[in-house]
Amino acid sequence: MVIGVLRLTLYLPESGSLKGKRRILRSVKDRLRSQFNVAVAEVEYQDLWQKAGIAVALIATDREFADKVLQKILFKVESWRLAEVVDVSMEIL
Repeated sequence: MVIGVLRLTLYLPESGSLKGKRRILRSVKDRLRSQFNVAVAEVEYQDLWQKAGIAVALIATDREFADKVLQKILFKVESWRLAEVVDVSMEIL
């Protein structure tokens, strides 16, 4: 069993309030959950309007599969252009 964790720091230039930030993050989290069947949570910067830290976690049978899925998730988040990815941390346990 392998656990993959992807941590993303996002910049949300369109967000003018915490309510606007929550709307954008809800969209990102819901899309990731439905498309990749992963766990997603906001883990940092809850009190800032234009910055967010999210973590994505998955359980897989092998390291290569987990890495491939996390790379696809990163690509998807960047392609949606809802937020700018400013920092990435990936860990396979």
